[in-house]
Amino acid sequence: MEVWFNSEPFNSFELFGSEHHFMIMTYLLGIIILLFYSKKMKEHARVTNTLRWGFFILLVTSEASYQVWGMVNQDWNPPEFLPFQLCSMAGIITMLALLTKNDRLIQIILFIAIVPSFLAVVTPELHHGFPQFRFWQFFIHHIVLSWSAFFLVLTRMSKITLKDTIMAYTYLLCYAAIIGFIINPGLDANYLFLARTPSVNTPLNHLGDGAWYYFNLCAIGLFVYLAILGLYRLLNYLLSSDKDEVV
Repeated sequence: MEVWFNSEPFNSFELFGSEHHFMIMTYLLGIIILLFYSKKMKEHARVTNTLRWGFFILLVTSEASYQVWGMVNQDWNPPEFLPFQLCSMAGIITMLALLTKNDRLIQIILFIAIVPSFLAVVTPELHHGFPQFRFWQFFIHHIVLSWSAFFLVLTRMSKITLKDTIMAYTYLLCYAAIIGFIINPGLDANYLFLARTPSVNTPLNHLGDGAWYYFNLCAIGLFVYLAILGLYRLLNYLLSSDKDEVV
């Protein structure tokens, strides 16, 4: 038990190893199930509420256990454990969205929860391998985060316009500015990977150096937001029972 919960990795994470492939397949299977049964979920309030509260409990437990893990192992420190990473902040907003079912929050998590958590599952910044606690906590958090966002979008589909997309992107830029100019320098941290690229090989490592790194981050972010809007409209069209009401 002590070894399993230890902060020192006794089994290094293997990118695209068998355990990693299993987590990716679990992620994709959950998305497929949510898409396939989206209409039935909206027709059965009991199932919808069970999933909503189940996702909420898993997200809260995941974030809380991560903080406890850091404290128990005496590794907790502000530059690493404060919830300022995009997926951590998305997790908090998703918890609030699951609680309140607020349309504005659901719009925000559509843009900040699904793609970042998917990329984290495929190319994780993770050193602990199976079966250590951190391995399980990392994948459960990011998988459930993406599932929760899909669930809320599918069951509480609301109108999202280009204006909403640009506004959400503006929120992201403002948040990134606060992190980049205040939080990271003040804590000597690397939240949002704005101070430097991740310590493991991810797509961010191929965005160049210096000003080009930040320019490419902003350009890719805008492209992703616009792509999400397009996919949202396509999904809305495919799932709508009345094609004349497509937004």
